[in-house]
Amino acid sequence: MFIRNSKGFRPVLALGLCLILLIGLLAGCQGNGNEGNSEDGSNQQETGFKAGTYTGEAEGKEGTIKVEVTMDQADQIKDIQIVSQSETAGLGDSAIEQIKEQILTHQTLTIDAISGASETSNAMLAAVEAAVKQAGGDLAALKAGTVAKAGEGKVEQLEADVVVVGAGASGVSAAVSAADKGAKVIIIEKTAVIGGASNLSWAGKFYNSSVALENGVKVAVETEIADWIVNNHWRVDAAAIRQYVTKSGETYDWLNEKGYNTTFINFGGEQLHMLPAYETRETLLRAMLAESVEQHGGQVLTETTAKKLMTGTDGAVTGVVAEKKDGTTLEISAKSVVMATGGYAGNKEMVKESFGFEGINGGLGQNIGEGLQMSWEAGAKVPDNFGGQMLHQTLARATGNLKKEFTSYEASYPLMTAYLPNFMNVGPSGARFRDEASTLEAVAAANTSAFNGAYHLVIVSKSQLDALAAKGMTGVNAPKLPGMPPEFYSDFADQFTLENPWTNAEQVFDAMVANGDGFKGNTIEELATNAGMDVEVFKDAFNSYVEATKSGVDSEFGKAKEYLEPMGDEGPYYAVVAEINNLGSVGGLLVNTKFQVLNDSRVPVKGLYAVGLESEGVLFNDTYVGNGVGLGYAFTSGRLGGESAAAGALNQ
Repeated sequence: MFIRNSKGFRPVLALGLCLILLIGLLAGCQGNGNEGNSEDGSNQQETGFKAGTYTGEAEGKEGTIKVEVTMDQADQIKDIQIVSQSETAGLGDSAIEQIKEQILTHQTLTIDAISGASETSNAMLAAVEAAVKQAGGDLAALKAGTVAKAGEGKVEQLEADVVVVGAGASGVSAAVSAADKGAKVIIIEKTAVIGGASNLSWAGKFYNSSVALENGVKVAVETEIADWIVNNHWRVDAAAIRQYVTKSGETYDWLNEKGYNTTFINFGGEQLHMLPAYETRETLLRAMLAESVEQHGGQVLTETTAKKLMTGTDGAVTGVVAEKKDGTTLEISAKSVVMATGGYAGNKEMVKESFGFEGINGGLGQNIGEGLQMSWEAGAKVPDNFGGQMLHQTLARATGNLKKEFTSYEASYPLMTAYLPNFMNVGPSGARFRDEASTLEAVAAANTSAFNGAYHLVIVSKSQLDALAAKGMTGVNAPKLPGMPPEFYSDFADQFTLENPWTNAEQVFDAMVANGDGFKGNTIEELATNAGMDVEVFKDAFNSYVEATKSGVDSEFGKAKEYLEPMGDEGPYYAVVAEINNLGSVGGLLVNTKFQVLNDSRVPVKGLYAVGLESEGVLFNDTYVGNGVGLGYAFTSGRLGGESAAAGALNQ
């Protein structure tokens, strides 16, 4: 290539160079591999705008958000169509629509994320931006503008007897019970959705409810309480445990009276109560609020975020400062404030710092701990056992990507291996760390894994995969179906049997590896290398495990002989990346049995109450253990805490 003049540079050669450059320039106009498709089917170079409709996509919280963006001018977006998305109903999908409308109305991509749906909001903006880039649009111009909030700078003052911050199960229960006691209640919720995590949950535990007793299932209360205390090493509030165990049964009847009907399930002797159909829950909770809070002169304010607690000169909490969606500041004075903001499991940094956990937040993204921070600033004590989490499920990283290529049943193969005791489990280093029978119980599975690293690996050999392909889970002698939550297999329940062969098993596992969600090796050394394990550590663990499968004796962890499934003598071998699902943080505020928040001297902070997850640390030593306790306690603590807050506000 010629880049400068020289004495030997001839005119003919110069003309030839010009022709080459001209041809190259014309070729460049045809596209450079970064073009998008306009609606007339033509391609367009990335650096030159071409009117048309372009597709963009980005990964949201629950999957890919795909949009079509129509542009007539480089700095204007004419239309946005949502092609596909799988975000949380009522929250994520609402955020997508709100972001869409703001983009079109204000012609800017500089938009604040919707409260409680920041991951979805940011993904929606990224998807639109990707389409704008395809069109060669003017991103600088589209990012220059901002959205002015109509209420910014305005201040409104409201009064109530009780303010409840957060409208999940505990917050709604607190607001309703306080209103029923005669208090004027204002409940605020940062998102547009009422119900919080209860909209995603399965069942709650209400001890010795009337329906449980009718079905002949009775818990020995004193034994249950004593065992609970011992199992948590006595580092709990025994009075709080007694209150929940003895009072939660009443909550079942209270909810039924309010129209929120649960269904009793004898879950292996445990008294669980399945919540109403998913699609009805928010409507039922809104009806409860309307019939109690609103009928007694109170208000339900959604898309309103608490910013700080108001306090008097004596340190008593006297209200809440909040911000509405339009930017208006609310100063809500009250005699009692109930914190029900759901903890901090959505705050990865806070979870890691307090508990060392680096798994998945399976709860709500909006629960980032600001309610705790406000309470601490108002004088609340940070509990001695602060940090506990509700680790309750195992996830396979591969599932989401595999569902783009295979049926839901097939895409769940790797996940199902993580719930069976018949496979070898190792930590990130390659060392085996447990009797894999722990996978049969959700809490045991979650906590044993989380104690050993950010993830663990499920080792599946060729012979085991062949057996699954031929005979389904009976091929590896699975003792029962994987204990996955019902929502994990609801769309393939008819195929979810032990005997159903795993068709396309090898293709699924190879796709898992290709997607970067698992590993493969023709030898155990190659598998260890590919998975980032220490080769010698894994070899030693693998060889010891193989010996155990042959002898029927697991001298290291005591795994039962019937679960020691042979590994076979040849590769390939697969490693499934399994991660733990955290459903919520446990605790953060210390409370008494009136749900009053305590200060460093363990004396109530006047006017401040807490219910739900933020107060649940009184029940557990360091982490959640139990089925249905989270929801049962949420409704029960809300019901009782609301009554106490009303009594405090009304001097009763």
